[in-house]
Amino acid sequence: MSNAFFDVPIASNEPVLSYAPGSPEKEAVKAALKDLKSKEIEVPLIIGGKRIKTKTKVSMHPPHEIKHTLGHYYKGDSTHVKDAIKAALKAKADWENLDWHQRAAIFLKAADLLSGPYRAKMNAATMLAQSKNIYQAEIDAVAEMCDFFRFNAQYMSEIYMQQPESAPGIWNRLEHRPLEGFVFAITPFNFTSIAANLCAAPAMLGNTVVWKPAETQIYSAMVIMEVFEAAGLPPGVINLINVDGPVAGEIIFSHPEFAGLHFTGSTGVFQNLWQTIGNNISKYKTYPRIVGETGGKDFVVAHSSADAKEVATALARGAFEFQGQKCSAASRAYIPKNLWREVKKVLVQQVESFKMGNPEDFTNFINAVIDERAFDKISGYIAEAKKSKKAEIIVGGNYSKKEGYFIEPTVIVTEDPMYKTMCEEIFGPVLTIHVYESRSYAKILETVDATSPYALTGAVFAKDRYAVDLAEKKLRNSAGNFYINDKPTGAVVGQQPFGGGRASGTNDKAGSVLNLYRWISPRTIKENFNPPSDYRYPFLAES
Repeated sequence: MSNAFFDVPIASNEPVLSYAPGSPEKEAVKAALKDLKSKEIEVPLIIGGKRIKTKTKVSMHPPHEIKHTLGHYYKGDSTHVKDAIKAALKAKADWENLDWHQRAAIFLKAADLLSGPYRAKMNAATMLAQSKNIYQAEIDAVAEMCDFFRFNAQYMSEIYMQQPESAPGIWNRLEHRPLEGFVFAITPFNFTSIAANLCAAPAMLGNTVVWKPAETQIYSAMVIMEVFEAAGLPPGVINLINVDGPVAGEIIFSHPEFAGLHFTGSTGVFQNLWQTIGNNISKYKTYPRIVGETGGKDFVVAHSSADAKEVATALARGAFEFQGQKCSAASRAYIPKNLWREVKKVLVQQVESFKMGNPEDFTNFINAVIDERAFDKISGYIAEAKKSKKAEIIVGGNYSKKEGYFIEPTVIVTEDPMYKTMCEEIFGPVLTIHVYESRSYAKILETVDATSPYALTGAVFAKDRYAVDLAEKKLRNSAGNFYINDKPTGAVVGQQPFGGGRASGTNDKAGSVLNLYRWISPRTIKENFNPPSDYRYPFLAES
């Protein structure tokens, strides 16, 4: 039983290591890569702390080396979904009644394990399973995941410290309870840290979780579970299930104890899940919390006063790091005519200098896209652009899946601001640019706002402060994360809480206290130290 108010260690962002030649971290991750590739692992379902193997095994391959087998995961069915729900509900009472600082300690320890003995393994698993270069893996699978755990612990303590005022003779208290029931976390392939946070954030607040990762992220998801278990997470708090989405959804969204959805993925899937939850609303004990981040068609707009080289570099990094497979990746850009010649020159030079290949070769800036389905979709847009009279490819445009799912970073230029690749989410290394009349800046801002249903990230480049101010106001609802003279990617926990509105999601800002509020249900408690003993109020008397 707690007998003191505890302060958690003050959170600070985990340093991103350099992996420079000869550095110990570079040698460690190379050794981890060699070790993981030397063996085939088996990934079970983890339900109630037990490792479950099934009759169905599915092979796992690096997207950049599809002939190599990393191992197999065991695929579950509806019985495993039901078992995971039972395990979560069974673990709930003990977990939610555990003092908050004990829950915080587990995730703070997980952060220290991750930044220490698990650093190389977590990075290597993400590099292999999701084809990330070491820098992209480091900022995601280690630094950001550590930040989520540490900052969420701090935010949790701040939530619990918020208490109402009390009048004389009264003691008012505010309790932040976990939700009634279990939380369902559906996580994406592209960020290992998001996969961890979507199940860990509700758990830290006392909820128990059923977690379904993307199939292409199961390999690194297993390492996340290893970290959780090594940190002392009790059995049943987070239950890992490897099942098809519709199989899980049919059972979970019909269960009366379903209390919340924490989701990152496609807009279409999220809207379908929301509709299903709505249709089943009368079945639930409580109204479920629905939190989702779904995608974007993120923009960069340059003003005539911008620096051309800075704009080009922001596009090269913002559009093509991790092959453009970031919800925040720059996908469309609007460049004024007076800057276009220089922007084009620098951008083409930079993109042509990219080296593409296996992330195990640390000199490769670009790696493979996640799977064949993504490859076919992305290459389809490029093939269509090659045939279109409205589009011109100025760099890139080639692709091959002979050895892995490799697509060259591709820049398309179009005179039509409503051309297909200016409007539709591609989620790959394709950037489309529209060159506009320099004097039409205000008008192009209106085009930026009206072009896409998404509103996740966006950036404006300008030295003219009036131009910055105009963009900030006209694009107020166009992006949940807005950048001035910077690329629209790279949000840092504790600095730029991440999330967008419109078709991009519920904008509940992962990496901030706002997200944590979604996983608690407040209860006010009023205690009267001097209760009245007569119903009569003074106003009833005449004298």
